[in-house]
Amino acid sequence: MKAGKLGSAVITLTAILCVLATAPLWGKRQDKTDAKPAAAPAKPGAAEMERLKFYLGDWDYTESYEKTPFAPSGAKNTGVYTSKLGPGGNSLLNSFHSQGPVGDFEGLLVMTWNPKEKAYKSYIFGNSFPGAVVETGQFEADALVFRGEFSAGEMKMGLRNTTRLVGPEKLISEEYMSTNGGAETLLVRVEAIKRAPAKP
Repeated sequence: MKAGKLGSAVITLTAILCVLATAPLWGKRQDKTDAKPAAAPAKPGAAEMERLKFYLGDWDYTESYEKTPFAPSGAKNTGVYTSKLGPGGNSLLNSFHSQGPVGDFEGLLVMTWNPKEKAYKSYIFGNSFPGAVVETGQFEADALVFRGEFSAGEMKMGLRNTTRLVGPEKLISEEYMSTNGGAETLLVRVEAIKRAPAKP
């Protein structure tokens, strides 16, 4: 065999060996592109946050105050409530503002799921008090129930808030209060109607 032909045969043989050597890699690469990507593992708290999505949107609401030392004659305020998802969908940001005979209330309510406590947490910030009121919650049947407490001077206030959908676009929330471990009384009942989305 002449040198030129020998050189070509070696080059051809080398090329064939390279193709054969890489064939398994091509097969693996083909398998990977044809295979469906593995589903990402569920994010901790994703299912729990999904349950809060009924809040999303803009709501018009009425606060009906019972006759208590807080509102001796009872009264009604009206307001607007806006709810949207926080960063990464890991929280719900609810801003609210109501006005009326009981006063002018503006605030922010942040809700999230705490995997360590296996409970919802809410952080309430308002224009009428410093810091935040922290509550812990769970679904009890069809109601989302939060409980918390705070102190005002020597008085220790216990709070319980229940919220439930009573229709596709209507929710009712009730806030109960107890003082120094006494019996609970209804402080305020909120009825909210969701606004229709704005047309483009």
